[in-house]
Amino acid sequence: MPRNPKRNVSKPSSEPFPDHSFPTPEQCLSVRDALLDLHGFPDEFAKHRRTADGAPAASEESVLDGLVITLLSQNTTDSNSRKAFESLKSAFPSWNQVLDAETKLVENAIRCGGLAVTKTARLKSILRAVKEKRGEICLEYLRGMSVDEVKAELSQFKGIGPKTVACVLMFYLQQDDFPVDTHVFRITKSIGWVPMIADREKAYLHLNKKIPNDLKFDLNCLLVTHGKICQRCTKKVYNQQTRDFNALCPLTSYSLVNEPKH
Repeated sequence: MPRNPKRNVSKPSSEPFPDHSFPTPEQCLSVRDALLDLHGFPDEFAKHRRTADGAPAASEESVLDGLVITLLSQNTTDSNSRKAFESLKSAFPSWNQVLDAETKLVENAIRCGGLAVTKTARLKSILRAVKEKRGEICLEYLRGMSVDEVKAELSQFKGIGPKTVACVLMFYLQQDDFPVDTHVFRITKSIGWVPMIADREKAYLHLNKKIPNDLKFDLNCLLVTHGKICQRCTKKVYNQQTRDFNALCPLTSYSLVNEPKH
């Protein structure tokens, strides 16, 4: 017997719940259609949606813009993060100016988005790393990479986790990926698409395996929108209009009909 036998270390599975058969393609289509009938397609995501013939959306925002917008959206509202980005671009029209600026000035520019000190440090670190590696502050080269290659590139930056990477992939690179934010995580658990024991990372891996690529973008945008509006799905109380809307929630009956059998 060898003195130092090699240990059989298996790689983490990209299929965390192989015995969990939900969601099926039919369920994904059913929920997408039900939410689309209820909400229409959300205006806030329309500019990132592929055209009817499948062509990529024509966005004015660069890949780096998208990464920074997503970074600024962490732990704040969409409205505040958008204001923070617009304030940043107004104060510093180029990314080189952001990198060269005094830290306090950048913090002041994005303060309305919250966590200004942390986000500024991460932003400057990203810009510095990109410039050192590429010679310029630009991420457009990611457009020619595969999903796995983009994940490897972006995950090396501090503060850029799986959800942020997935958002950049889906919204700014028009790649087939399915981010799992708080709303998506809560709703997909409640309707049995992921096991209750799942954490966000495993839910992300599971849903990306199960949801058909051609439904990922619409379904994700609609689940996020629905989670913000529906009292049943957010477990929050809003106004009377929201409570009335709750009676229309198509997922109320869906979760009962499609609950996994154990």
